[in-house]
Amino acid sequence: MKLVRKDLEKDNAGQVTLIPEEPEDMWHTYNLLQVGDSLRASTIRKVQTESATGSVGSNRIRTTLTLCVEAIDFDSQACQLRVKGTNIQENEYVKMGAYHTIELEPNRQFTLAKKQWDSVVLERIEQACDPAWSADVAAVVMHEGLAHVCLVTPSMTLTRAKVEVNIPRKRKGNCSQHDRALERFYEQVVQAIQRHINFEVVKCVLVASPGFVREQFCDYMFQQAVKTDNKLLLENRSKFLQVHSSSGHKYALKEALCDPAVTSRLSDTKAAGEVKALDDFYKMLQHEPDRAFYGLKHVEKANEAMAIDTLLISDELFRHQDVATRARYVKLVDSVRENMGTVRIFSSLHVSGEQLGQLTGVAAILRFPVAELSDQEDESSSEED
Repeated sequence: MKLVRKDLEKDNAGQVTLIPEEPEDMWHTYNLLQVGDSLRASTIRKVQTESATGSVGSNRIRTTLTLCVEAIDFDSQACQLRVKGTNIQENEYVKMGAYHTIELEPNRQFTLAKKQWDSVVLERIEQACDPAWSADVAAVVMHEGLAHVCLVTPSMTLTRAKVEVNIPRKRKGNCSQHDRALERFYEQVVQAIQRHINFEVVKCVLVASPGFVREQFCDYMFQQAVKTDNKLLLENRSKFLQVHSSSGHKYALKEALCDPAVTSRLSDTKAAGEVKALDDFYKMLQHEPDRAFYGLKHVEKANEAMAIDTLLISDELFRHQDVATRARYVKLVDSVRENMGTVRIFSSLHVSGEQLGQLTGVAAILRFPVAELSDQEDESSSEED
């Protein structure tokens, strides 16, 4: 994301002009937008024209509109963002108050105005505009006959390819069918890796599987690379890291990211940090439940006691339509930081973010036990969703 201009007043009202450069920037933009904001961007509008003879035709015209945002639709697979709203600025092609949908596109500038820019939104802009934050981890999670090729970016886990091949069972005295199908499966996975992984950006490719599948696959891949003189794979051989996972399904990626060998290799990536924080929370919940809370009401009480060491919160909560509810989450984040606590904002498009979402989307690891809160744990925290 490129920051073109930032005009903020003392009361944090104002506007920001940005240019999304990567597909992931659409996800950042989706998290910046809220109903009631003002969005200015160029768009295409179908305009009817009437000639001197009275015949009516229609032309597609590119024009710049300013909309009051009413609905936001994000397609995570295609990384496309559509914003619907009413026109709030004079335009020769669109009446005031008329509805229009703007599709935000990479490399096309837009200006976003808000009545109040809070700390969470401003932090996201900072992160999005930092070139170090890019998709630097890829993963192939597989078992015999099934593989998922994923890109792990700082904000989301994207499934780029799913490979499924029916593998016949080994028969006594005849394994040829099984071996041929397995070879066909491995070949398709190799093709998916070459098609979807940009080795100029990716620092590490995790190959995760149960049993010996990952070893057999890597042996096959590099033997074929030598035979066909595939320089792309041979030059990047050191980036491949084999780790254990229980299956080839996407959810098994969390196990792969938890592996100590992976954690040390990916220590500088946000995704690994999120996984470790969630893992620490679960360990604390198991061994010292008085120091691990989840649910907004309990976490706020712990914050009042200045007990929060690490706050785990899902970015989904900051997209809440109710301004007061959203402000409550922002206030919690600011307060924890003021009390010298660490705040980790999880992406709801990461495997770890999905798991945190199942725990109401907000959890905390405490510096010290807060006994009086533990007695209230029979109260339902899900009502705070």
